[in-house]
Amino acid sequence: MTSSIRWRLFTGVTLLIAFFVFFSWILNTNYLEKYYLSQKNNALMRNAKTIDRLYPDHLEDAYLEIESLERNSGIHVMILDSSMVIQYFSMARRKPDTGIYLLMSRQDELAQKGSISELSRDRFLKTDFLNLIYLLNNGHYLILNTPLAAIEQSAGIANRFFLYTGVITIILASILAFAFSRRFTRPILELNDIAQSMARLDFTKKYRITTNDELEELGQSINSLSDQLNEAISDLQGANAKLKEDIERKRHIDEMRKEFVYSVSHELKTPLALIQGYAEGLKVNVNKDEASKNFYCEVIMDEAAKMNKLVKELLDLSQLETGYFKLEKRNFKLSELLERLVNKYQPIFNEKNVIPQMEKQDLDLLVHADAVRVEQILVNYINNALDHLDDSRVLIIKCKKFDKKVRVSVFNSGKPIPDESLDKVFDSFYKVDRARTRAYGGTGLGLSIVKAIQGLGQNAYGVDNLAQGVEFWFEIDLAE
Repeated sequence: MTSSIRWRLFTGVTLLIAFFVFFSWILNTNYLEKYYLSQKNNALMRNAKTIDRLYPDHLEDAYLEIESLERNSGIHVMILDSSMVIQYFSMARRKPDTGIYLLMSRQDELAQKGSISELSRDRFLKTDFLNLIYLLNNGHYLILNTPLAAIEQSAGIANRFFLYTGVITIILASILAFAFSRRFTRPILELNDIAQSMARLDFTKKYRITTNDELEELGQSINSLSDQLNEAISDLQGANAKLKEDIERKRHIDEMRKEFVYSVSHELKTPLALIQGYAEGLKVNVNKDEASKNFYCEVIMDEAAKMNKLVKELLDLSQLETGYFKLEKRNFKLSELLERLVNKYQPIFNEKNVIPQMEKQDLDLLVHADAVRVEQILVNYINNALDHLDDSRVLIIKCKKFDKKVRVSVFNSGKPIPDESLDKVFDSFYKVDRARTRAYGGTGLGLSIVKAIQGLGQNAYGVDNLAQGVEFWFEIDLAE
């Protein structure tokens, strides 16, 4: 900071005090002596009037007063009658020529004015005097004089003393001005520090209000501005974060839409191509024997069934994700649902040479959920397990209670899911092995439907790689 307000205030106050000290010294040097003369002349006039009041009716009192004035005021007194004969003279050893000469030269003026003041020089004593010639009431003349040396000395001493005290005053004033400027500018510097912090978007600093003046009002305004800016910037940052989230969500939705369109078109492309090819073959009678025609028809029907399954799953997923679908929860025994489902799938289990195992622990629990959707999740998990079984042909259904939830899981022996795919298997149309998925007719939507159902019911779901295979699980509420 090249020129701080503290330095300018200190310099200004110091220079102002120095100016007034110097100005007062100049006035004393040039006008103090004249002021002394004026005051001395007034004093001589008062003494003259005192003597005039006492003289000549009370000569004894008048002489005593004159002697007192001479000693206390340092003046010389001379009284002459109308014939210029000396009646009283305090300096008996010296010829009183100076006062008499002034009286005789200005007698007419004295008669008109009643008193005359004038400076003169005594040629014997070589001293300058201030003279007052006064016309008494009885017609006598009073001459008072006082030496100017005392006045000049007093003025000189006063000027020197004032010079010394002025220097001391300037030094002390500079120290006090520095302390005052430091104290005065401290709150301004504090406000400046707060303002700089606000410029750096730091609104934690606040001005401590200790006075009841304009700086307090400014501090309150700064504090209020800091709070308002903090609130406004927080709101702006929140709105900006929300906007970023909306943009990111929109981008993600757009990417999902593109991927969805691509996945649907890809899933429909193969069955449509097969249906079209085999239908054209039937039309032109590529194979005339009945067995070949039946094969063509079976392929067409099989691919049409796959397309129908895909469309149904897309409709289910759409209903679940749009939020229009509501879960119809009720209390039911989990064991009854599992037994019914295993019985329904028994022909498929027999076909694939699988003996499903069900752990008895916590199997007879009463749960609160949508039974249709729980069965749909289990069907998707069981189908997924059957499609990925290895030669061990192990499939285990487990139920485990904890807190107010029941975790249902389906384990199948087989290869683990790659780590990079664990977070993606529940996405629509995601397939770890597309070639193998095509072989067993998967659409890639089964696990997405699980994700949508659990999201709608606000329950957890997931998949874990275990030592001998893979376990898919989901949670449902325990009945109260």
